[in-house]
Amino acid sequence: MRKWGFLILFTLPLLLSLAGCSGQSGQTSATGGTAQAKSRLDTVKSRGTLICGVSGELPGFSFVDKDGKYKGLDVEVCRAIASAIFDNPDAVEFRNLNAKERFTALQTGEIDVLSRNTSWTISRDTSVGLEFAPVVFYDGQGIMVKKDSNIKTLADLKDKAICTQTGTTNEQNLADQMRKRGITYKPVVFEDINTAYATYAEGRCQAVTSDRSQLLSRKTTLPQPQNHVILNDVLSKEPLAPAVTNGDSRWHDVVKWSIYALINAEELGINSKNLASFENSNDPDIKRFLGKEGNLGEGLGLTNDFAIRIVRHVGNYGEVYNRYLGPGTPFNLPRGQNNLWNKGGLLYSPPFR
Repeated sequence: MRKWGFLILFTLPLLLSLAGCSGQSGQTSATGGTAQAKSRLDTVKSRGTLICGVSGELPGFSFVDKDGKYKGLDVEVCRAIASAIFDNPDAVEFRNLNAKERFTALQTGEIDVLSRNTSWTISRDTSVGLEFAPVVFYDGQGIMVKKDSNIKTLADLKDKAICTQTGTTNEQNLADQMRKRGITYKPVVFEDINTAYATYAEGRCQAVTSDRSQLLSRKTTLPQPQNHVILNDVLSKEPLAPAVTNGDSRWHDVVKWSIYALINAEELGINSKNLASFENSNDPDIKRFLGKEGNLGEGLGLTNDFAIRIVRHVGNYGEVYNRYLGPGTPFNLPRGQNNLWNKGGLLYSPPFR
């Protein structure tokens, strides 16, 4: 009797524990399977278009050209995702959002993905409820001043007025850096970035601060751009990345691997012009990337040729970068950290296998 009593006492907690674990694994359907929550991917597919939040006012990243078409690096990320899903880069509806609106628009479901020069930080990744995709542009915060101001360093900005935008990392970064150095200054903060730059251009601020890429972009829109310079001081790390809402891994995977496809295509030497020459390649890495071997696309809920669709319609990351920021553009911005890992940069895609 003691033996059986001991066995019951020993096994009962184990059975209860197993029952508890099985109850947390998912909601069981009437057929005995596990019910899967509907993903944003299903919503986007049934709608037939991707809704993408962008700035719409930042040359090189997201802007509207003279023909009324959206262009820029951030825009091409949206077009790459649409290409992967629909084989149509134009199946995108763009929504212009300012810094204050962008997170609310994502949280409320107004947009499917945010592709708008947004810095990846721990607080945004946790308390704001965002899930970041891979970094598409490594940046840092800078300060722009007028060339004839004789301002050369942060120390020269003592007691000067500095314009910036609220709701961004720039406001806090500026305060942190000036406090570290014991430099007093006058922050002039605006909700609208256009007002911030207009106030600076009018001379009511002696400087304006933002991501260096934005300063470079906005400089081209100022009267007499040659009269403005960006200081050498870099105030912060600003990894700019698209974002989706937390809790939807299927949708996050589609956005994430669409961006990795842009990066990996460049590493493999595949671009929009030579894509056809790789169709019959025997290289296993290329065959898997192009969907000729394996079922990588199906694992994402896409067709196996999703990477081909992206390269055909958008190109690889290098093509996109050169199209809007590289040689021949008003920016002529060296790749630097935004080069591939094997060329001295930070861009890196996990394996397609």
